[in-house]
Amino acid sequence: MSWGGPEFVLAIIAISTLGWLASSWIRARHGYPLENEWSGKTYRNEVPAETREVERLSGENGEMRAQIGRLEERIRVLERIATDPAGRTARSIDSLR
Repeated sequence: MSWGGPEFVLAIIAISTLGWLASSWIRARHGYPLENEWSGKTYRNEVPAETREVERLSGENGEMRAQIGRLEERIRVLERIATDPAGRTARSIDSLR
């Protein structure tokens, strides 16, 4: 085989391509992100950790807003009880019995 011939160049290209394919396959198999041609990351069947964190925080934010709404309603009731005259509060309590 001639070192300067086209077969040697084609062999190097083939070895490089097979190495790249094997590397990509191993990375994908074990869940590592693949690099695309613009140095970006491509995830396969997996949501990035940042996205999961944003979704978790959004859900927690919604739960806290609902809890704050319930607490505000309870505070309104307590304020009404505290500011109403005693007679009207007693009649309201007796009507609930």
